Amino acid sequence: LLGPFCQRYPGIDVEFQVTNHEGLVARLSENLDDLYILSQLPEHLDISYHAFLENPLVVLAPIDHPLAQEKNIPLKRLVDEPFIMREPGSGTRSSVQKLFDEQGISVRVRLELGSNEAIKQAIIGGLGISVLSRHTLGLEGISDKLTILDVEGFPIRRHWYAIYPAGKQLSVVAQTFFEYLLEEVKRITAPINSDAVESETKSG
Repeated sequence: LLGPFCQRYPGIDVEFQVTNHEGLVARLSENLDDLYILSQLPEHLDISYHAFLENPLVVLAPIDHPLAQEKNIPLKRLVDEPFIMREPGSGTRSSVQKLFDEQGISVRVRLELGSNEAIKQAIIGGLGISVLSRHTLGLEGISDKLTILDVEGFPIRRHWYAIYPAGKQLSVVAQTFFEYLLEEVKRITAPINSDAVESETKSG
């Protein structure tokens, strides 16, 4: 999304920072930036927010994993699997841990890594399985090295939110990007939603 935005508005300089949920909430509380994109609404902060895109969390494994062909895998089956987790403070890790705690599940964490790309490479390398956003797979979707396991309780349904402090007047540039974001997401997801409707119609 950022590339086309910069091409459309070449006179605008965009500063883009990537950090985990905890780091973003700290910056948000101090109003250090124009706009924030988070997958989990922060608690105890007075904010304005807009959900603009679904952000499902899925269980990723190597393509040749023993559970790859199974359906509706019980959550407790994951207890025996080595897990690769995001670092503490990550919104993804928080959502996953909440589900496991609710179900009384304790998994074996083999690795903690600070980026989704590093986790994907570790999965491909056979170091374990993980739970990541479906969007980490990119527009090309599942590769020939990764698979999504069909585990009960998954996908965990979440959204991406555009967030800023309540009462804040967005700058012209920030407002322009905010409107562009909503417009582009709607355009990109329209064909996907149309395919889903068509599939439902055909199956009915």
